[in-house]
Formats: sequence, structure tokens, C-alpha cells
Amino acid sequence: MKILSFLLLALAAVVPLSAHAETQPVRMGAGLMTFDTVPGWGLGDDGKSVLGATHGGVVIDKAGNVYVSANKGVVVFSPDGKVLREFVTEDHSSLHDIEIREEEGVEYIYGARNKNREGIKFRADNGEVVLRLPFPKASRLNPLAKFSPTAITVAPNGDIYLADGYASNVIFRFDKTGKYLSHFGEKGNELKQFNTAHGMTIDNRYDPPRLLICDRNHKPKGRLLHYSLEGEFIEVVITGLGMPTSVSIQGDYVSVPDLHGRVVILDKSNTIMAVLGHNPNPKTRGAHGVKQEDWIEGVFSGTHGSYWDKNGDLFVQDWNIDGRIMKLARVKLGGL
Repeated sequence: MKILSFLLLALAAVVPLSAHAETQPVRMGAGLMTFDTVPGWGLGDDGKSVLGATHGGVVIDKAGNVYVSANKGVVVFSPDGKVLREFVTEDHSSLHDIEIREEEGVEYIYGARNKNREGIKFRADNGEVVLRLPFPKASRLNPLAKFSPTAITVAPNGDIYLADGYASNVIFRFDKTGKYLSHFGEKGNELKQFNTAHGMTIDNRYDPPRLLICDRNHKPKGRLLHYSLEGEFIEVVITGLGMPTSVSIQGDYVSVPDLHGRVVILDKSNTIMAVLGHNPNPKTRGAHGVKQEDWIEGVFSGTHGSYWDKNGDLFVQDWNIDGRIMKLARVKLGGL
């Protein structure tokens, strides 16, 4: 018995701690924007990621199901992180940015496909494609050698905005049928120019609503901009954000993933309320190749997409070789 006990102790000494104990939640944020990570959310029964490489976004339907776009296609999770279905076809691959919208009782996902040079609209329940948005020749712009849409959003009246963020930095406006209406923007570092119009959504915190646009690589630091729905410059919302990749809004609050490995939360005055998951390691900050075995709970590598659920919980996707999606559960603090 003594020999067996000695052998067990010796074995324990050489096995990593992670093999003995489950990963514990990590608390992050501050005040109203305090969150706990939910370890293992969205992983398979074997503890491995089911996504494959990610370079996309995340949205949530009315039932609370979570749609994550990966390079291979779209994976749909139940609220507790189990895979419900997948849309892994040529039509659903490389969705760089996605938004969800209910129209006449049906939920649709709009996507910007940078590698496939188009915007797309498909049913959230079965993946049926109902609209495609190629480069609009009616814009009378010179044909582009590279049309590479990075962001898409839809106005209350159904107008669709598609940002050519990896090429011309022009933002195209279509009506709900896909008819070209107008365009605005150009590449550069001047006040009304974009240097990678990477993310975009409708900012419904204002009346009338505005476009909230991530100008990711604007010098010297990334910034957010407000434009009217007619394409007129309104203001610089905030600057100094590193490399803001996308924006998601719930109520008065905006989540802004930063490719440098953090998520910034803004309030309605566009003041920073909290910074989540900041990565202090320059070797893994903004790095796509961080493998799952090197993930650190509560530390991000290259945040690319985010979305709020009805409870105020936040889902964050990393730009990652193995495919990382994280649930951050909102903490209800006493007195707040």
C-alpha cells in the first residue's frame, strides 16, 4: 500500500495541473460591465473546437441560438453551447461579417464574403440563399481588380450597406431587393477617408439611426466613425482603439473587438466603461496561429466578432487557427 501511494504521488508530480482540475471561470471587466468566462462553451464532447479556423463573426437568433461563421461555413449552437446544425457549403464559407434580421416573421443572416467578392443573404433556419450582392456595376466606378467586402449591415427600412474594406474602402448602399442606390467613402487617412472599413452596424442609440463604422487601420490609431444613412460624415466617435474589427450594440452599450486581443465596452456617451480579456503578450496578441492547447482562459488573442444575448451576456470570436468562440456571462453585482 505504501508503494502504491508513493507511485501515485510521483505520477501526480509530473502531470500538469490542467490534467487534474477543470478550467475555472475568469472574471473580467468593471462595474456594470463585469463578466465571468464560461469555460468550454461551444467545444465538442472531446473538448476540442468544432469550428476550424475562424475569421468571421457571431449573431444570435430570437430563440437564443448562436451562429458563428468560420472559414468552412456557419456552425449553429444552442444557448448551452451544443451544436444544433451546420451550413458547410460553398455559399456559406468565408463569411467575414454577419448580421441577423427578422423580416415578415423569418430570420435572415446577411454576410460579407471577402474571399468570394460578394454580400449574401440567407435564411437562418435552413441556409437557403435568397440574395447576392456582387460588385455593383451601376455605381459607374471603374471595375475593381479586387472587390473584397468586409462588413454588412441593414437599415430599418431594409437598405443594405456593404463595405469594401479590404480593397477600395467604398461603402455601397443597396435597397432591400439588391438594387444599387449610392456609395460613399475612399481609401486614405484623412478625416473623411477610411483605412480599412472593417466593421459596421446601425447605431440605433440615436434618432435618426446612424452608421457606426470601424476604421481599423486609420493612422495613428484605429477609430470609430458616425455617418448618416445617406452616407454623410457626422463625427469621429472615438479614436485610439488599436485595431477595432467590428461593433455590436445592445441598449446603450457597444462592444468593440480589437484585433490586438481585447474587447472594449463603450456607453452611450462613447466613453470606455471596461476592457475585457486584454492580452499582455506581444507574441500572441493579434496572432492567428495560437493553437487551442495554448489558449488561456480569460485572455484573448485576436478578437474579431462579438454579439450580446438577451441577458446581456457577450459572445466573442477570436481570429484563430483552431476556431475560438467564448461566452462571457454578465455578473449581476449587488447595488448596481
